[in-house]
Amino acid sequence: MGQRRPCRTHRRRHRLRRHHRPRRRRPRRQKAEGRRLNLDRYLPRQSPIHRADPRLKFLLVVAFILTVSLLPEGAFLAIAAAWLLLAAVSLLARIGPARMVRGAFIALPFAFAAVPLIFTRPGRPLGTIDLQLFQLTVSGEGIVAFATILLKSWVSVQAAALLVFTTQFHDLLEGLERLRLPRLMVAIVSLMYRYLAVLTGEATRMMRARSSRAATPPGTKPPGWRWQARVVGNMVGALFIRAYERSERVYLAMQSRGYAGHLRHLHDRPFPRPQLLLLTVAILALAAFELSAHTWVPRA
Repeated sequence: MGQRRPCRTHRRRHRLRRHHRPRRRRPRRQKAEGRRLNLDRYLPRQSPIHRADPRLKFLLVVAFILTVSLLPEGAFLAIAAAWLLLAAVSLLARIGPARMVRGAFIALPFAFAAVPLIFTRPGRPLGTIDLQLFQLTVSGEGIVAFATILLKSWVSVQAAALLVFTTQFHDLLEGLERLRLPRLMVAIVSLMYRYLAVLTGEATRMMRARSSRAATPPGTKPPGWRWQARVVGNMVGALFIRAYERSERVYLAMQSRGYAGHLRHLHDRPFPRPQLLLLTVAILALAAFELSAHTWVPRA
């Protein structure tokens, strides 16, 4: 008698079982104890905004922030028009307004310092908050003043974020120096940018060393907050001494390499005439925008 042939379903299961390989589990990535501090938010893109001179971008951003700051109280339409202009520039720079908006939320907590205006600005009362000891009266003019300050600061920080996204930090510092800003201020900013990450790494290593020397076995009570505060105070003092010693060594190394109080450049960058003309036209347009916001643009 002939041997019975297996059915198709059995052959398919056998083929799948033969070619099946167990999936290898990827090892979980351990969380880094200390991330490197990166202050440079430059996003490389191929756009005319990125190729523009850093001096032009810096002056335009300063003029734009000054224009937004001088807008009258309650000029929400003018603030919205200024934000639409920023959004158009961000699209031209191939960054997008979403990233620009996310980068500006860091300034919102500082804008809440104007919250007392809601209760201290005289105007038509909208409601009263009873706090047992005293009462707070909310005024419509106070809400308008607070909203104006909040939106102005938010739009201004977005303009600064757009400058940082489209300009490398060392190019920006070079542009500031060529704009005849105080050399000492530019040098301080440059050194702070270069060595803040070094100090952060030093503090991270000290925290790691403290954690390795202060391990608590399971079942034992962790040390109290007084001990932790004393250890943190000692760490801050040690970090200050290390930073001071390192700054002395760095300064001596810079002097041995010809440092004379300012950064030297091997090439000269004259301000391009087309961009100088563009700067003049943009400043005149911002002045006209400011004048129209004070005259015929409706306010709240």
